[in-house]
Amino acid sequence: MAEDKDIKKQIQHFYGEIAKNAKEGNVSCCKGSCCGPIANAPLIYGEEFLNGLPEEALEASQGCANPLVFAELKEGDIVLDLGSGGGIDAFLAAKIVGNKGKVYGLDMTDDMLALANENKKKAGFTNVEFIKGYIEEIPLPDEAVDVIISNCVINLSEDKQKVFSEIYRVLKRGGYLSIADVVTLKEVPDRVRQITELWLSCMAGSLLVDDLNKILADIGFKDITIFLEHVYTKDVIQSLLGSDAKINASDLDRLDGAFGSAVIKAVK
Repeated sequence: MAEDKDIKKQIQHFYGEIAKNAKEGNVSCCKGSCCGPIANAPLIYGEEFLNGLPEEALEASQGCANPLVFAELKEGDIVLDLGSGGGIDAFLAAKIVGNKGKVYGLDMTDDMLALANENKKKAGFTNVEFIKGYIEEIPLPDEAVDVIISNCVINLSEDKQKVFSEIYRVLKRGGYLSIADVVTLKEVPDRVRQITELWLSCMAGSLLVDDLNKILADIGFKDITIFLEHVYTKDVIQSLLGSDAKINASDLDRLDGAFGSAVIKAVK
């Protein structure tokens, strides 16, 4: 757990500020975010996929990889984007599923939801709906969606078992998750995981790959695959945490190569 036990409020405030800054055009760096070694949306997704999306959606993007790479979305799919932020992944999914499909974007931050709805209006999407809620308590009925995507959000929850159980509940039979998030690649001291900036950067809450596999399998998921995209060096981690982070040189050395961004896929 982070130093401040009410991590949800910290996260809401942190990402609320990102949303406000995106509206004002003030987002210029990734410090304290989940974006990893690649600092902006064009580098994560590719310029060609972002055509027609509002600049504010790109500036509010805090992802670590592209969850749509392995999502295999098709026309008519019903998709849920967990932690939808400014809407970038929801909008990209909406382009693929078309008017016969639908995309729900779930977020717990009022400022992000307001920004996402503004972006939706600017871009003219009619097959996207943004809803407020927590990823541990998804406000949708059982077996409601075909695919669940997420980009560096699940690690912000302290109860991964609950999150993945909820994901399993709302997926249709044969549906699947395709999420981008940070994974732990080697053991990290608990005292280091308690650094607040590591929580906000989606690293402290990440799971060892074997533990993540076990949780998914125990819940009932099958065909689990984890594709490692980037390994975070200590220099990358230092740049994400910023100069204000309380971490000494020896602990930073321990974090060298301890985390990486990955795309996780599993079928119900």
